[in-house]
Amino acid sequence: MTTKLEEAAKQDFTAEVSEWIEAFDDVVAADWEQGSELLEALRKRAHEAGVPTPSELTTPYRNTIPKHDEVPYPGDRALERRVESLIRWNAMAMVHGQNKKDAGIGGHISTYSSLATLLEVGFNHFFHAKYTAGGYEQPGDFIYFQGHASPGVYARAYLEGRFDDDRLKNFRHELRETPGLSSYPHPWLMPNFWNFPTVSMGIGPLNAIYQARFMRYLENRKLIEPTERKVWAFVGDGETDEVDSLGAISVAAREKLDNLIFVVNCNLQRLDGPVRGNKRIIDELEGVFRGAGWNVIKVVWGSDWDALFERDHTGLLLRRMEECVDGEYQTFKAKGGAYLRENFFGKYPELLELVKDMSDDELGLLHRGGHDHTKIYNAYKRAAEHKGGPTVILAKTVKGHGLGSAQSRNATHSEKKLADDGLAAFVKRFEIPIPEEAAKSGTPYRPAQSSPEIVYMQERRKELGGYLPTREVPKIDFKAPGIEYFGEWTAGSNKRAVSTTMGFVSILRHLMKDPAIGKLIVPIVPDEGRTFGLESAIRQVGIYAPEGQKYEPHDADMLLYYREDKDGQILEEGITEAGAMASFTAAGTAYVNYKVPTIPFYMYYSMFGFQRIGDMVWAFADSRGKGFLMGGTAGRTTMLGEGLQHQDGHSIVLASTVPTCVTYDPAYVYELAVVIQDGIRRMYEKGEDCFYYITMYNEDYTMPAMPEGSTEGILRGMYKLKPASGEATGQLFGSGPILNEVLRAQEILASKYNVHADVWSVTSYTELRRDALAVERWNRLHPAEKEKVPYVLQALGTSAGPIIATSDYMKSVPDLLSPWLPSRLVTLGTDGFGRSDNREHLRRHFEVSAEAIVGATLSKLARDGKFKAKAAQKAMGELGLDVDAADPARA
Repeated sequence: MTTKLEEAAKQDFTAEVSEWIEAFDDVVAADWEQGSELLEALRKRAHEAGVPTPSELTTPYRNTIPKHDEVPYPGDRALERRVESLIRWNAMAMVHGQNKKDAGIGGHISTYSSLATLLEVGFNHFFHAKYTAGGYEQPGDFIYFQGHASPGVYARAYLEGRFDDDRLKNFRHELRETPGLSSYPHPWLMPNFWNFPTVSMGIGPLNAIYQARFMRYLENRKLIEPTERKVWAFVGDGETDEVDSLGAISVAAREKLDNLIFVVNCNLQRLDGPVRGNKRIIDELEGVFRGAGWNVIKVVWGSDWDALFERDHTGLLLRRMEECVDGEYQTFKAKGGAYLRENFFGKYPELLELVKDMSDDELGLLHRGGHDHTKIYNAYKRAAEHKGGPTVILAKTVKGHGLGSAQSRNATHSEKKLADDGLAAFVKRFEIPIPEEAAKSGTPYRPAQSSPEIVYMQERRKELGGYLPTREVPKIDFKAPGIEYFGEWTAGSNKRAVSTTMGFVSILRHLMKDPAIGKLIVPIVPDEGRTFGLESAIRQVGIYAPEGQKYEPHDADMLLYYREDKDGQILEEGITEAGAMASFTAAGTAYVNYKVPTIPFYMYYSMFGFQRIGDMVWAFADSRGKGFLMGGTAGRTTMLGEGLQHQDGHSIVLASTVPTCVTYDPAYVYELAVVIQDGIRRMYEKGEDCFYYITMYNEDYTMPAMPEGSTEGILRGMYKLKPASGEATGQLFGSGPILNEVLRAQEILASKYNVHADVWSVTSYTELRRDALAVERWNRLHPAEKEKVPYVLQALGTSAGPIIATSDYMKSVPDLLSPWLPSRLVTLGTDGFGRSDNREHLRRHFEVSAEAIVGATLSKLARDGKFKAKAAQKAMGELGLDVDAADPARA
């Protein structure tokens, strides 16, 4: 390709460059966005001509928005400063007052001290509590607060009149006569206040990204009306070291989520030291976000630096800034103006000349951008108006700002109380009108509701639609389908061999076709849709893609081709269990956040569920989330071939630790159908705050019809599946596909050893244990009342003999019942690392085969004196059991 560049004569371009710069300045003066477009066009043209261009992942260490592009601050700066000062005091009084009463009870003040202005500009001018669209009111912006800043959010709510003095004084006192305030954002503990639990580092940013994406999903599927609603995520610079914080930022850029704004509070300090002592974290994050395609706005220096920049015609001030690293900046702020003059400005005589008319006190008070209302307002305004992608604001602040000698020091994270003179100095600096003694005791202060500052903050929130954060659960008219709706699956498979996974997919497709609730179903899968047999569902409802399908899939000529659509219903997340869990969280809390009761079904490899994203599952429970986690390819011996890293034998153990997680391990599709029907009823019709973990297996076998009268047992955890052919002298428990081994063991025992046993399907050891614990507690607290009997003992009734409980999971799963079956229970499970082999060899190795169940039954009967010991020993050989084999738990 011939270009003018190839024909250009060699000449002095100085004058021409000046003309180009002047022309560019004219474009920028008219519209800075056009200037950006012009630069991009020139860069593209340079690439076409083979001209290398320097990387621009980082920009000079100064504010992105120049002073001449700023708009005036619209608020009353004096009143806003006053409000902010009051909030700062009450946040500190709350924490320090509490630690005077209960030494070591904790609380954090330094994070909020650095974040206060960033939040206040948002509260006064940007954070909407509601929107109007489509003729009706919709929820407002979503704010993911830095968890350690919670005292500041409480202090603002206190000034607004949402909390009284007693509530504030009971910060971290949640078990007293007066209601208290939780340590961090916890919707479970404060269900009318907090929306999102964020204090576990990294999950706030990750959930914010997928929340913004789910919002677009709901809009594109026409489940909500589009609005200007934003998702704001306040993130600590040290928090970005957590993999989850930055691991999904490419998703936000790829899906053009211009409803998402990150505000990174760059106070340069993590818990116990500088975030990047030898580098600059703002430069690093700018490169990461810009490289991922985000719009990056830096707010580094406050307005009081503008005059210095204007007087510096050599660029030396910026050069000096770029010579310094964060460890130095932290020291500059900690040691005050004289130190700054000598060690920062003092390196170059020209810079000392630049500040010769400023006192040391004035130098010490030079602001960082994150404490400057005008700089923050302009950054927020530009971020809110940006179209086509997400924005990150990198705001430089001071950790512990305003805490006197504590600011910028490593001690500020663990700082729980200041000395009395420090409290008095704080009150004096921020002009809090309380006596010195009250200051020393950490007494909160709130002016009269008629005072100018309170009136102002109330007017600002009224203008923006009300208070934030606020969590309001709407009354939703929801009717779950009855069990007859699932008749196709409770009737059995008519001798056709299917897996519980295939049964579930069939149920899911049926639900999505339902005219009443079908649109509310949200299928979520990481990257195994076809592994789980979703081909027909993909064809039926499509995979969500915000830009539609811009290509013709290679299998377009097939009936079940890979279909993406702008209003697709399936969320196919790629290889990211964390991202899929974040989508599950957004969908599982949509009933409160969007007033839309979406029902998520998240299907995944069970091995890569709880153990990989357990922290997010715990936060989901904290959020009062609803939905179904479907652990596919479950079990340690059912999942043949894949081996150690894939074979799950412990997810049920992990699920049992989450208080609101209802866990089932069904063997048959009818059990699965009963559990799903009841789950929808409990969560969405009755409004219970719980969610479900259900295992699914890939082993095919004939599914029987549901036995009459088994529904209660299925839901409560166990029922008798097949009585013994004679008088039972033993009880055999089984779950999942291992139940088939148990049935085979029942036959061997009867035909070969004349031992008769009942077979029980145990759908949930967890539910049985929780019921037993609740009954045990009631009995303990009511010694004068007749004892209640737990369901497990009610179900067993007068059933005789030892209980051999076999699971494709660890022995600790059946062992959950051991306190109530102390001498009867023998557990067989899959403790140990998995192996690659077929099911027959895996079950023999882990000693959960029918033969192993028979051997365990005879051994226990022999120990109990109900079977001859020598005959039991002989049976071991007859059954092919290697009595000298290594313990699989350690093999």
